[in-house]
Amino acid sequence: MNALPDGLDDFLTQSGWGGALVTPLPGDASFRRYFRIRDEGRGAMLMHAPPPHEDPRPFIAVGEWLAGHGHRAPAILAQDAAAGWVLLEDFGDDRMRDWLDLHPSAEHGAYRAAIDALAALHRSPPGPFRPYSLAEFLREARLFTEWFCPAQGLTVDQAGWDAAWTEVLTPLLSRQDPGVTVLRDYHAENIMLLGPAADGGGEQGLIDFQDALVGHPAYDLVSLLQDARRDVSVGLEHAMITHYRSLINVDAQFDADYARLGGQRNAKIVGIFTRLSRRDGKDRYLSMIPRVWQALERDLAHGELAAVSAWFDANIPAEIRARHGAFS
Repeated sequence: MNALPDGLDDFLTQSGWGGALVTPLPGDASFRRYFRIRDEGRGAMLMHAPPPHEDPRPFIAVGEWLAGHGHRAPAILAQDAAAGWVLLEDFGDDRMRDWLDLHPSAEHGAYRAAIDALAALHRSPPGPFRPYSLAEFLREARLFTEWFCPAQGLTVDQAGWDAAWTEVLTPLLSRQDPGVTVLRDYHAENIMLLGPAADGGGEQGLIDFQDALVGHPAYDLVSLLQDARRDVSVGLEHAMITHYRSLINVDAQFDADYARLGGQRNAKIVGIFTRLSRRDGKDRYLSMIPRVWQALERDLAHGELAAVSAWFDANIPAEIRARHGAFS
């Protein structure tokens, strides 16, 4: 994957960046690739999201909507969506997760700023995106039974899984109207720290938002505070929910909906991480499953998830739950 894709030089030349230095960057969990571009004192980030596996048009559309409503998405400098090329403003190297690895004492300030940015997004009108429907929730939840369960050698009650999630999630659907823009992957690896503030509380840039939908305000809060890739203490989680509540008026069902969405998201992620290993050979994601599973168990303890909790009791052996879904 270190070879440069065909068409890269032509796109840069057409975009006014011909002859620039191109440095490949580490990949993520998708088919997208990123390159840092440097040319005579100026810089940019190049995203290659090639068809048929990727389509950069949703990223462009969401990015333009975010920027148009005052949110800090990278400026789009040039594009050839049909070929999968997008030249972007370079947000630099200070990704929130990596920065906090070096500055752990600044965790509270960085998360507080992330909550501030999320609250600002939720004060904007919902974007022109499709709704986070029950069908979408169920499709995502099935990743658990389609990938994790077979990988563990389990035959489970699929109809009961769908019925349990339908019972748990249906009550929150009405509370998604009119809803907010849900970025769906709002966490410490997808937040760039742009400001110089030593406490991590400066301006924060958004990336990886191409799958945005209109949904419940608790979803991205769960994504941030029950992070699959970074430990977030229960104390910090509660403090940041309290901070969010100080910025946004929420209804009496907010805590219940937070647990519902946490359970659904965490079950989905266990399935996705298993798929990344089994289908794509990216075994490093398996080591993250226990962190996700522990958050899932906390969510299942809420009474609002009783139907899903009962399904786990009936279908997932205690020994697997005891090792937090880790593969033996």
